[in-house]
Amino acid sequence: MSEIYTPTRDELERRISRYGALKEMTTRSKELARISQEAVDVIFARKLMPVILDDTKNPLAALRRFTGPRAPRCSSRYCRPGRDPACTRNGTYETFIVLEGCIEYHVGEPITHRITLDKWDAFSCPPFVYRGFRNVGTTDAVQLTVITGVTEGRDDVSMPDSIAQQVRREHGEPVLEAFKKVFRFDPPPGSRS
Repeated sequence: MSEIYTPTRDELERRISRYGALKEMTTRSKELARISQEAVDVIFARKLMPVILDDTKNPLAALRRFTGPRAPRCSSRYCRPGRDPACTRNGTYETFIVLEGCIEYHVGEPITHRITLDKWDAFSCPPFVYRGFRNVGTTDAVQLTVITGVTEGRDDVSMPDSIAQQVRREHGEPVLEAFKKVFRFDPPPGSRS
């Protein structure tokens, strides 16, 4: 039997994530500091707010309210109308809950399924599946992302080659090379890279 433990008030306060006190996660690492906002919008939601993050490798974990257990991790993402941060895949389950707006989720690469969710709808995507989303509403959309099943190291996040090609086409080779310092892009389908 476990010993009963009651945390102190200070310990409890360090484990509370109040919305008004959240600090936006930076999407501007030193590698991406000189990249235009339009290029960054290809990869990231415009605004990422950490609620719970763990201590595993995470390129966006520069700011966090508190450290949680190995799982889950939780953040809110704000997305402008018509925007769709890049499709990714990784070794975790990601559960998306729409808090405001209307978001269309894309599954597969190329996109095989489209799922549209409204406020309070949720979608849980299994590991190693390409997934992305797009705000299909007319106002900013907000989603809560809960990540569970975190793998050791969190270096398994990757994007399809189609995103690399989009960045190269729209923003040039130097911008793609900067993103490659932060993210892994999968080789084109059928290649042996």
